[in-house]
Amino acid sequence: MKMLTTRPKKTVDDYWKLPDDTRCELLRGDFYMSPSPNSRHQRAVLNLATRLHLHVEANKLGQVFVSPFDCVLSQEDVVQPDVLFVSTANLTKIRDWLFGAPDLAIEVLSPWHAERDRIVKRDLYAERGVQEYWIADVEARTIEVFVLDSGRFRGAGVFGAEDTLRSHVLPSLDMRVGAVLE
Repeated sequence: MKMLTTRPKKTVDDYWKLPDDTRCELLRGDFYMSPSPNSRHQRAVLNLATRLHLHVEANKLGQVFVSPFDCVLSQEDVVQPDVLFVSTANLTKIRDWLFGAPDLAIEVLSPWHAERDRIVKRDLYAERGVQEYWIADVEARTIEVFVLDSGRFRGAGVFGAEDTLRSHVLPSLDMRVGAVLE
């Protein structure tokens, strides 16, 4: 008779022991590695982060960060959203890293982990209290927006290249999707 064994879940302590140049996240106690992003992905990240940063700074709304920047959501969850926003009210969660949920997390889809962003991270972000989550699809030139509602995400729309995205977390932000997903 074969005994089924399970691997022990990894924790934040295991994550901190990894070499500095290890590109991975800790999701539900397992490490997930990713290759470096391609040029279209990086341009989208830069465009989104720049647009958000300029708006947030001009209106003194908080801070914007780009990956790699660790967000410690729990003892078994450390994520690095491509772009994230932390409101002024939540800046106390930031020490060297963010300890808790960002107000807004943005993932730019990559072919090798689209399912992880669309399902695993979406569910994790909702469970951990991320107020708004965007999934940017460079190929389709769309941004799908989810807003936290009673502990679960509800779809708030899919915005195409000609659309102007309006954020629930940053209501004064108007962003034409085609301008950031060129």
